[in-house]
Amino acid sequence: MSIPVTAYLLLGSNLGDRTALLRTARAHLAAVAGEIMAASALYETAAWGREDQPAFLNQALAVRTFLTAEELLGQCLATEQAAGRERLERWGSRTLDVDILLYGPALIDQPSLTVPHPRLAERRFALVPLAEIGPEVRHPRLGLSVTELLARCPDPLPVRPWLGN
Repeated sequence: MSIPVTAYLLLGSNLGDRTALLRTARAHLAAVAGEIMAASALYETAAWGREDQPAFLNQALAVRTFLTAEELLGQCLATEQAAGRERLERWGSRTLDVDILLYGPALIDQPSLTVPHPRLAERRFALVPLAEIGPEVRHPRLGLSVTELLARCPDPLPVRPWLGN
């Protein structure tokens, strides 16, 4: 039997019924990836990378999983596909995005998967919800806590608590 790992995921949506898509994604991931130990509030953020699109709702999850990082990635991609995700352009609008931010203390550099997420320290929209559920979690490559990363984050885009439904 393998040892469980706490993985941190980021959900994002800027098309369709964003709250419903995130709710469905959480349920799907709980069924296929492992126990959701913590979920941040929802945050609305301006689009990063391509700013000429609707705002995103984002949420971080801490998942206790027995899946390998590659298996977890497969489940993240399946969750996106079930939500109707189409990959038409980099950083484009999407019904659902599920990223692996951290997978325990692992450092993974493969063609299909890089963990920690390579742009985590540059993205306020990922760090704010992650800091809510894991402020002292350390970035295994940089050696800094999520709180420290957030304090140093160069991203100027606002991240606001979602007050919608």
